[in-house]
Amino acid sequence: MKRSLFSLGLIALLSACSTVVEVPAIGVGSTGLPVEDFDYAGWDAYLGGADSAQYSSLDQIDRSNVAQLEVVWEYATGEGQPPRFNPVVAGGRMYVLHGGGQLAALDPATGAELWRSELEGRIGMRGVNYWRSDDGADERLLIINNGMLRAVDAATGQVIEDFGNDGGVDLRDALPADIATPGSPLQTDNPGRIYRDTIIVSLPAGAYDYASAPANIHAYDVVTGALKWTFNVVPREGEFGADTWPDAPDRSKFGGVHNWSESTVDSELGLVYIPTGTARYDYFGGNREGDNLFANSIVALDAQTGERVWHYQTVHHDIWDFDLPTAPKLMTITKSGGPEEGAAIGERIPVLVQPTKQGWLFVLDRRTGEPVWPIVETPVPASDIPGEKASPTQPIPTWPLPYTRMSFTPDDINPLLPEEDQQALRELFATSRWEEGPYVPPSTRGTISFPGANGGANWGNVASDPERQRIYVVSRELPLLVKLNPDVRPEAKDAMPNGEGEDIIPYRWPTNFLLQSNGMVAIKPPFSFLTAYDMNSGEQIWRIPNGEIMTLEEQGVTGVGSQTPRGGPVATAGGLLFVGTATDRAFRARDADTGEVLWEHRFDAATEGVPAIYEADGRQFITVPVGGMGLFADGLGLPEPGPSRYVTFALPADKAGD
Repeated sequence: MKRSLFSLGLIALLSACSTVVEVPAIGVGSTGLPVEDFDYAGWDAYLGGADSAQYSSLDQIDRSNVAQLEVVWEYATGEGQPPRFNPVVAGGRMYVLHGGGQLAALDPATGAELWRSELEGRIGMRGVNYWRSDDGADERLLIINNGMLRAVDAATGQVIEDFGNDGGVDLRDALPADIATPGSPLQTDNPGRIYRDTIIVSLPAGAYDYASAPANIHAYDVVTGALKWTFNVVPREGEFGADTWPDAPDRSKFGGVHNWSESTVDSELGLVYIPTGTARYDYFGGNREGDNLFANSIVALDAQTGERVWHYQTVHHDIWDFDLPTAPKLMTITKSGGPEEGAAIGERIPVLVQPTKQGWLFVLDRRTGEPVWPIVETPVPASDIPGEKASPTQPIPTWPLPYTRMSFTPDDINPLLPEEDQQALRELFATSRWEEGPYVPPSTRGTISFPGANGGANWGNVASDPERQRIYVVSRELPLLVKLNPDVRPEAKDAMPNGEGEDIIPYRWPTNFLLQSNGMVAIKPPFSFLTAYDMNSGEQIWRIPNGEIMTLEEQGVTGVGSQTPRGGPVATAGGLLFVGTATDRAFRARDADTGEVLWEHRFDAATEGVPAIYEADGRQFITVPVGGMGLFADGLGLPEPGPSRYVTFALPADKAGD
């Protein structure tokens, strides 16, 4: 029996299966398929639009002229956090995040600053939402600021005071009454999504511990701030999925399940797809026996009501921190390859493609959640931790093939490390668990987890080309050592929900990504990949190392891939794929068909986050966030980075119309 889900109209066989809810018919044509009229020309939301495509239909810049790109303006963000914020272009303005933690509006053609906000407290670091009324008279930005949902006048940067209570809505206020109110603001870098006149916000977990608030999904009116609906990611008593958690007196303390990453709106079906994360605590779940819905799930909700339409759980009872790290990608494919089981060859299917940390793509019919290619419940190793009841099986896609390596063995130790580091790693392998694949459980003697909690794909790392049915994945190879240490303090056990019994004790663990004395990762290169898929057949079109490490380049060592890149790709109708890498400080345009580099620009600092591609005054522009050293790059011996800024490229003015 499957423990995932089945198409609408089938009887739910187990508690992890889908519910029977009618899919809204918004935007469905006479064929019964979505009409696919998303706007790919603008860049009015994080990742380009609420559909999260990371695709631009602009084609002024193409394979024939991309080598002529030049810097046309820069905007310095000053001291503070280097920018990773994806610029949003709407209403004739570009919105970015200044290093001082303020929103700034720029002229998108020149970079001239138009206004800067005066907000107090943190702002989400990755993006913002823009909304305009039908008559165009009301333009606003919806942001999360120090745990408050706020509306800001898009023309002036001033807080709109009649939104919510005195200009904001505290995200804690809509948590269920029996949930202990988190003491700290519920601040998140996930900007949420707008559907019509509703903003849908994913809360962060209220604490990083066993007892934690659930990261529920809230929807608010974009004009008034009034609460429209909520969805409980940890089901309440009597709700679907509640039986996948222990029936404990303190079950209200089970939390986490946070959509910290990104989400996607399907405006044609009227659905919002929420990819969730791990239930608290990350690497030990003996106190939360069961599959723990809706953790590690793609949850399709009716965007108007918050009602669950379907879900698919990609990891049961997660004890590996395998959060779903990226927004799902949407397109309509014509199935032409892969295993014959599942959907029929030649069938037209509107699909959702969900990348993972483990290196798999889960490809589902986005109307129902039914797999396009078989996903098999596969036996996985048992835990040797007393009290831990790991799931005996996990759902593993048979197709497409993964975009990461699926094992890390002593033969894969990085040969570029000093010999003493290599020997220490061989000794670590001799004493640790590691031979049983990506689902080898954490242990007290140490488990080498690979691809690991920070491997595979991550936020902003996946672009789609819905016109040609392509997916492009930036992935990283980063082993993780998880060594569980019992926490014998009485107060630790007392604070643990459902912590009764001698075997159920809290564990702690140091975060150890096995970075070595020369700053490099433990596994041999390539350290990262860029992989292109044809989603009609599921075949990999090409797979190449993604960038370089500057200090190795200077020694003549190339083809290694950038270390732990966080540069998000964007595909274009001009046949290009733009992507930045931090450890070589490069921004490249590649041929989307082959991966060949057609143009390259080197910065004096890292580039992380997703570039924006847009049109202004009849000219196509590309704006890239630049600054800092990059993730896990401090020990690589790279030069000190130059100033933080946004850098914008375009064709020479006399070539833009060619």
